[in-house]
Amino acid sequence: MRQALEEMRALYERNQADVSEAKSGRTDLIFLIRFRHCCLLRNQRCLLAYLYDRLLRIRALRWEYGSVLPNTIQFHMSAEEVEWFNQYKKSLATYMRSVGGEEGLDLTQDIKPPKSLYIEVRCLKDHGEFEIEDGTTILLKKNSQHFLPRWKCEQLIRQGILEHVLS
Repeated sequence: MRQALEEMRALYERNQADVSEAKSGRTDLIFLIRFRHCCLLRNQRCLLAYLYDRLLRIRALRWEYGSVLPNTIQFHMSAEEVEWFNQYKKSLATYMRSVGGEEGLDLTQDIKPPKSLYIEVRCLKDHGEFEIEDGTTILLKKNSQHFLPRWKCEQLIRQGILEHVLS
C-alpha cells in the first residue's frame, strides 16, 4: 500500500510540473498528463478496492470470533481498523439490544441451524463459573465435560474455551 501511495505521489508531482509547463504553451505534454492522471485514478480504485475488501473481512471477523478478537488477528490490523471494528461492534450490539424484547436478540448465535438444542462440550481452559438460563451455575474446569444449551456455549466454543464433543 505504501508503494502504491508513493507512486501516486510521484505521478502527481510530475503532473503538477508538466501542467505548469503546458500552461506556458507546451501542448505536447497534454497526453502525458492525461496518461498519468489515468494511472492515478487506476491506483486510487485499486487501493479503495483493497481497503473495502479488508473492511468486509474485519466485519466478518465480528461474526466469526465475537466481540473479542484474538491477539494474533488484532496484531495484523492497523489502529484505524481496530477502531472501525470497535465501532461496528458497538453498532451491532446497540441494534441487537433494540430488537427481540427485554433481553435483546443475539444475532451472532445459531449462524447454522442447530441439529439439537443441547450439546456435549469439553472445557479446554479453566474459565470459572458459568451460569445458564435456569440459574444453574457450572464450574468450567480444564478437561471437564458438560451437557449445555447450544446457544449458551457457542460463543465460548468460538473463543476456544470449550470444544464440541462429537460422540
